Amino acid sequence: MEPFIIDLIIQNKQQLIERWLKEVENVKDNLYVQSVSEQAFHTTNLEFGHVILDTLELSLSEANEKLSQYTDRLIRAGWPLAYFTQGLQAFRRVIFELLSDYEKDVKKLISIFYNTEAWIDGIINQLVHDYTGSWENTFKLQKMSLLELSAPLIPVFESISVMPLVGTIDTARAKLIMENLLEGVIKHRSQVVLIDITGVPVVDTMVAHHIIQAAEAVRLVGAKCILVGIRPEIAQTIVNLGIDLSNFPTKSSLRKGIESALEFTNKQIIDV
Repeated sequence: MEPFIIDLIIQNKQQLIERWLKEVENVKDNLYVQSVSEQAFHTTNLEFGHVILDTLELSLSEANEKLSQYTDRLIRAGWPLAYFTQGLQAFRRVIFELLSDYEKDVKKLISIFYNTEAWIDGIINQLVHDYTGSWENTFKLQKMSLLELSAPLIPVFESISVMPLVGTIDTARAKLIMENLLEGVIKHRSQVVLIDITGVPVVDTMVAHHIIQAAEAVRLVGAKCILVGIRPEIAQTIVNLGIDLSNFPTKSSLRKGIESALEFTNKQIIDV
């Protein structure tokens, strides 16, 4: 930005902040911050305005770092992207309106316009990048947490474990299921594992292939696998697709699967 524009902005810093506070207040309903208290909204706007103007006196790397540190705090606090983008659009308008009051030369006004456009656009681009990166990282962490919880192997009796599957099974999740299954069989010393697909909405060729692979892996480590939760529509789909599940037992419900597992391990439940 040209030095005379920076000087004008710094000289009128306080007036710029005051005008911006009024402008942002006028568009508050469009910023999706209704849940924020008036005091918190005012304080944040005041602080944000000073942060933006302070970057003019810093090097590019220092300015970017200061902006990122500040906006990261707001992002973590749940402030929406619209606050940054629309707020900075309002900031741009205020700067140009104020500076046009002091400068009447058309050429200089054009220079001011393009300089402030480039400056604010640069800030917006960085904030959008930071915001997107933060949410992408959060999404990845949440996805990893959900995956870790989505395929547990649960010991229900001595030597008998159950793995309930819920939702769609893709390749990444199938890999996790396989890992959890094998680790759990060893850890719990399971002789029988029941894979419950009651919560799996669709069983196609790929899903069946993953389940067969998991059952075969269980067999190789010395345990028996029983597939339970075969609903009538799932059974019909398996038959229509020509999927061969003859290598390991199947049961219509978890209850019947547990009864078979107890029988296989020479156990029984009796009424006292």
